[in-house]
Amino acid sequence: MDTNRKKDMRNNTSKYIRWSFLICCFVLGISSCNKDDYYRDGGLASGDFKGNMLEYLESKPNDFDTIVQVIKLAGMEETFRNEELTFFAPNDKLIRETIKQLNPELNRLYLDTVVQLSDVKPEIWAKYLSRYLFKGTYQLADYTQIDFDLINTFPGQNYFSYDGTVLNVGVVYEPANGVKYLGYRRLVLSYIPDISKPKDNWLRTNISSSDIHPNNGYVHTLAYDGKLFGFSFNDFFQDVLLSKR
Repeated sequence: MDTNRKKDMRNNTSKYIRWSFLICCFVLGISSCNKDDYYRDGGLASGDFKGNMLEYLESKPNDFDTIVQVIKLAGMEETFRNEELTFFAPNDKLIRETIKQLNPELNRLYLDTVVQLSDVKPEIWAKYLSRYLFKGTYQLADYTQIDFDLINTFPGQNYFSYDGTVLNVGVVYEPANGVKYLGYRRLVLSYIPDISKPKDNWLRTNISSSDIHPNNGYVHTLAYDGKLFGFSFNDFFQDVLLSKR
């Protein structure tokens, strides 16, 4: 009797292990499918925001408090509230680092430094802010692939920004498990310094998060990676310099 009872217990334990294994495989399979969906679609998490683009930026003061001030100084509040736009949003650190590098140059020339953002003229803020702004609404899935090692094959696409500057936007397909182009996808925004040489000396900026969707467009947040506001610091500096003379 004891032997049969032990045998039944072993059989039940074996069945339990088999069922546990099958359930684990099922869960892992579902997780894998979801992960693949993220790779293919650039992310499934909802980025919808109930409000306009300016309201979204105002709702994230830790990241965009300075940018909101710049928008208002540039006189572009209504643009960000009402027009259909795609905005590659510089974070506050980018503005701070730009001013930090600008002031020693102004000081060296015995010109007034920038103590507060309003010390830079509105038209200068508007000019360089507009380089990050595009008419129309574009999410990650709307952009084409770019491979900086095979730029002739996967070139991304050039776009006119809000002020008419030509920039390139492309989606980098990362590798996965050693297989090229099967990994997650990320946006890259590139400034083209000389449009007569459209594939030379690009200034690239990575995107840290994409597809935030206010009711009038999309916001893609720039990663701070050493770039300065307006991409070309010399241009920004020269405009500020001339405005102070």
